[in-house]
Amino acid sequence: MGFYKYQKRIALRNCGYVDPEDIREYIARDGYEALAKCLTAMTPDEVIQTILDSGLRGRGGGGFPTGLKWKFASGNRGNVKKYVACNADEGDPGAFMDRSILEGDPHALIEAMAIAAYAIGADEGYVYVRAEYPIAVNRLQIAIDQAKEYGLLGEDIFGTGFNFDLKIRLGAGAFVCGEETALIESLEGSRGMPRLKPPFPAQAGYWLKPSNINNVETFANIAWIINNGGAAFSAMGTENSKGTKVFALTGKIKKGGLVEIPMGKTLRDVIFGIGGGVRDGKEFKAGDTIRIAVDVKNVGQRDGKESVLLFINDDVASVVPDARRLRDFDKVEIAAGESRTVEFELKAEELALAGNDGKWHLEEGTFTVQCGNLTERLTCTATTHFGENIR
Repeated sequence: MGFYKYQKRIALRNCGYVDPEDIREYIARDGYEALAKCLTAMTPDEVIQTILDSGLRGRGGGGFPTGLKWKFASGNRGNVKKYVACNADEGDPGAFMDRSILEGDPHALIEAMAIAAYAIGADEGYVYVRAEYPIAVNRLQIAIDQAKEYGLLGEDIFGTGFNFDLKIRLGAGAFVCGEETALIESLEGSRGMPRLKPPFPAQAGYWLKPSNINNVETFANIAWIINNGGAAFSAMGTENSKGTKVFALTGKIKKGGLVEIPMGKTLRDVIFGIGGGVRDGKEFKAGDTIRIAVDVKNVGQRDGKESVLLFINDDVASVVPDARRLRDFDKVEIAAGESRTVEFELKAEELALAGNDGKWHLEEGTFTVQCGNLTERLTCTATTHFGENIR
């Protein structure tokens, strides 16, 4: 199928292939081999070096090198309490990457968190997951219980003396808790509000102890990297962004769903190679919010959160409601008549579209929209790659 032909599935490698509620099926697909390899054949520093060699960057928005993050938290092993946490508080509109991994391959997360704990010297971990994901939470708890039953969590794992326990903590749906220090505040029972940095979590995180936090997709790559080597992962992608990226493809597209592709693939590859093009023979108008080449450094970001939704619009539908929907998700309430600047990308030509109580007149540059008693000043940045007529 064309939908899978251009994909390279690493983070999603087991989704759809294993029963997420049966640990034996995960083990049958090399599950927990990476953890065994780390505990029996590698030092913690060698594990970190392998992740550094892979070039893996955080998939949660910041794009910080994962191995370097682990290295910062690895000092003074055995002499201070440390924690590992997973950010599963996926809150971007239309995004369901982390949810699919939690529901389809929960043991990949558990194994990776145990590896991270071994690397930095932690013995306790938490998965901070939104309560709106009941199936994911249930399957993750089943997987944790099974891992404990098989001796893959708890004390003396693989007879090596390494101990690691893992628990689930439910978030209340606060978008801000996707930021790691706000997540820590929530884990501690406080209101989820970002802390001033420094100190960083690697220095003073959960209960002011050294802590490492990665998101679900980042962790989902770890076991594959350990089993196949850092060089194999680094061979995929671009010079600055190695490996693959998962995002949601939705909107007026023939074939939507979760897509995992090597970094550096173009928007054309995604929309027409994987997605099969725009529905009903229409022309491509706009996409939110991925750039011409998928790259950790330029995949659309809003307020520190990675925008992993690729919403496709055709040449008939208005892009204004989509822009307003995404804007409204993050906006602070605006008083009547107050101006607000919003950035979004649009085809580089003038469009006249009907609004609610007036007319929207969009063109390249800055413009004003009057809708009832609310006036908003919007900025439209036209770009070549979204403006070209892609076929």
